[in-house]
Amino acid sequence: METAERPYWDMEIEPRLNTPEIRELQWEKLQQAIRYCYEKVPFDRQRMDKAGVGPDDIRSFDDFARAISHAGQPEVRELVEEMGSDLDKVFGALFGKERFEDLYLLTTTSGTTGIPTPYPFFRKGVERQVDIMARGSWRMGIRPGDRIGVCFGLSMHAAGTPNLLWYLNYPGVTLVPIGAEAGTERILQLMRLFKVNVFTGTPSLALHLIERAREVLGEPVASLGIKILACGAEPGAGIPEVRQRLEQEYGARVFDLGAGIGASCDHPVYQGMHWLADDFAYYELVDPETREPVPIEHGASGLAVVTPLEPEHALFFFNLRVTLGDIHQIFTDPCPCGRSGFRYKIVGRADDMLKVKGVPVYPAAIEGVIQGFVPRVTGAFRIVLKERPPRVVPPLELKVERGRDLHDHELPELEEEIREKMHKDVKVRPAITWLDPDTLERATKKTQLLEKAYED
Repeated sequence: METAERPYWDMEIEPRLNTPEIRELQWEKLQQAIRYCYEKVPFDRQRMDKAGVGPDDIRSFDDFARAISHAGQPEVRELVEEMGSDLDKVFGALFGKERFEDLYLLTTTSGTTGIPTPYPFFRKGVERQVDIMARGSWRMGIRPGDRIGVCFGLSMHAAGTPNLLWYLNYPGVTLVPIGAEAGTERILQLMRLFKVNVFTGTPSLALHLIERAREVLGEPVASLGIKILACGAEPGAGIPEVRQRLEQEYGARVFDLGAGIGASCDHPVYQGMHWLADDFAYYELVDPETREPVPIEHGASGLAVVTPLEPEHALFFFNLRVTLGDIHQIFTDPCPCGRSGFRYKIVGRADDMLKVKGVPVYPAAIEGVIQGFVPRVTGAFRIVLKERPPRVVPPLELKVERGRDLHDHELPELEEEIREKMHKDVKVRPAITWLDPDTLERATKKTQLLEKAYED
């Protein structure tokens, strides 16, 4: 494919994203997908039979939204228990015989909610994922000659090893599979050795490399010459305070990646991630508590639910109306960057939502406040839970690392500033326990921000 500068990778499809024309294509494909899943995927057929509906009963998008309830990790775990943890049987039920025989790569999710969920990649699915990743990579500014440091976990991690397949058809790029398992010292050394100029990994790791760069390289992290930070697997790249710190320290542009089918744009102010897969996946929002559909309108929030429109080529989402458990806020007005696709921002995970006096609180919102006080704090913190979530008996308890140059007499004033900012932005006033710098463990993969004291 030619590499001349152009706004989109796929000049045929991408200009049509989020248009009535693409909506017609989605309905045509959705009808075929419903029939495929009913006839060939036992898990979906069982769900539809239980709901008392068949493919011919679904005559509109509204019918589809109410035909069967969405499914997520709890339903998959029920299936695993039902089948005695025999994953061959589980995969046969979840994916159907045809797709199961097309299985190419097995990874898992990170297991931040407790149990890693097996994550398969099918040969035909890789073909589609290559298309979607190319769309996002082109928008992020990745071009021939770039060297991409893959710093997600390479060992059984859904965001890691598959990266080595996603750029198969992308012209002129070189992949450097470093892996989060290498540790921060080796990651920094290898990025400098191989002159990596595109970093892919978690925002937590990118932040940690800032702290280690001077010690390991003898220079600030900006000396690496990274031009693009493509971050995913957690919400940090969409948090203004985190983005600002990363951009300043690296001298790079920061992009947010979401479940492999969304990418943020290069507008100076974060606009959310552009949904890039209208032709491959159908997107919905539902209320996480009532499970009722939420209209796709500007500013709406809800649990993201996705259906593959080409089930035999399924990418990331393999069944009818499935969710990864992320709460999204969507934006349907034109993006100031001028690029197509509605946008979505990950507010947090449904599993991580806390309620303090009935107010929903997500760890990502707390992280945004804490990062805004760097360097008076290191940016590392934990939310201490003494009872099982989501209910939290006030006050919300935080452990926060003080900054390296902060004196004891400055802590009371800083604590009050953080409490006031937290009350303004998150609607809670936390109790803060101060820790010395480098007390809390740093993660090279996802950072677990919840400290579950009730399990001790």
